[in-house]
Amino acid sequence: MPDAPVPPATRRARLWEAAESRDIPLRAILSATAVLVLVYVSAKLLYRLREVILLVLMASFIALLLNPLVVALQRWRIKRRGWAVAVVILWGLLVFVGLAAAFGYPLANGITHLAHDLPTYVSQVEHGKGWLGHLVRKYHIQQWVTNNAPKLVNVGQGLAKPALTLGKGALSLMISLLTIFVLVLLLLLEGSKMRAGLLGMMSPERAARLTRIAGHVNRSVTGYMLGNFLTSLLAGLVVFVTLFLLGVPFAFLWALWVALVDFLPMIGGALAGIPTVLFALAHSVPAGIVTLLVFLVYTQVENHILNPVVMSRTVRVNPLLVLVAILVGASIGSWLGGIFGAFVAALIAIPSAGALQVLVREIWQATEPMPAAALGGTAGPAEGAGPAGGTGPAGGAGPSEGAGPDGD
Repeated sequence: MPDAPVPPATRRARLWEAAESRDIPLRAILSATAVLVLVYVSAKLLYRLREVILLVLMASFIALLLNPLVVALQRWRIKRRGWAVAVVILWGLLVFVGLAAAFGYPLANGITHLAHDLPTYVSQVEHGKGWLGHLVRKYHIQQWVTNNAPKLVNVGQGLAKPALTLGKGALSLMISLLTIFVLVLLLLLEGSKMRAGLLGMMSPERAARLTRIAGHVNRSVTGYMLGNFLTSLLAGLVVFVTLFLLGVPFAFLWALWVALVDFLPMIGGALAGIPTVLFALAHSVPAGIVTLLVFLVYTQVENHILNPVVMSRTVRVNPLLVLVAILVGASIGSWLGGIFGAFVAALIAIPSAGALQVLVREIWQATEPMPAAALGGTAGPAEGAGPAGGTGPAGGAGPSEGAGPDGD
């Protein structure tokens, strides 16, 4: 008599058996559901941490740009990486403080003078004197200015208050800058150790391959830095020459502003040009019109000629891929993190495209099948080894047969 089937020992085993008996792919359904839930939770978590991720990406990008300077100092005289990082960070802080002073002093001085002279401007408007009074009479807004004169005076006095009264935005900006600074410092100090640790856990062949790929990516990012620096320097030079010839004050300061903001691809020229054109227009109408025309022409030339050509030669990325990477990166960054996200994404779009191109090329070459000629060349000697071994002097049997007479 055959033995009776043993019932499943656990509820889970009974569940699997019942599903299989009814032809229900329960394991596949649960696995697919678990994958969907995991993807959804991961996406929600990444979106929740998008600001932190943007800060880390920005710090990583800056650390990649500063790392060649650290390596150069180590090769020069400063052998210890910590001291080399300290020198580069100190140099970066001096540059940041210098730029802040160059922009902050004229801005603070102008706001202070505006706050001091605003009551005089209001008085001129009330009595119809000066060019402001002429504009008020022409556009019939004197009654509005008269009714709101106390509010305008209070606004002018509020402009002279300390920077801490600007509120949560300025404090958030300072915290973000401090976070980026700390992340850059830690990445420069610990990045090489982390890289050595990861490579040490791999086989020598894979470590050598990853080192080669990382070198190509690093050269791509460095090329992006060089290309962007050249285009930004050219933009600042064009603005300086234009404003200097037009007699607009603070020509060097506005040129420096344009060179810095122009580091942002595609839209950097427009963002830099708006306040520059308004300042030139406040100086004189002809200067504002000429500056606007110069910006319009140069922005189109830079976006559609200089950036694609220079970036394709320094980063060695196809110009069409450069343009697409900038547009896609800015769109995704704006969706994730607003203006700051668009800025970060557009800034790292071109080196990311270069890195992606390097990775795709390496994967393509690694998975490329061996040509037929190479396969035939390696198979030929293997097939001919038998006859050569039997009759020729190179065969394995020749020497063994010749060993007999020596032995006799």
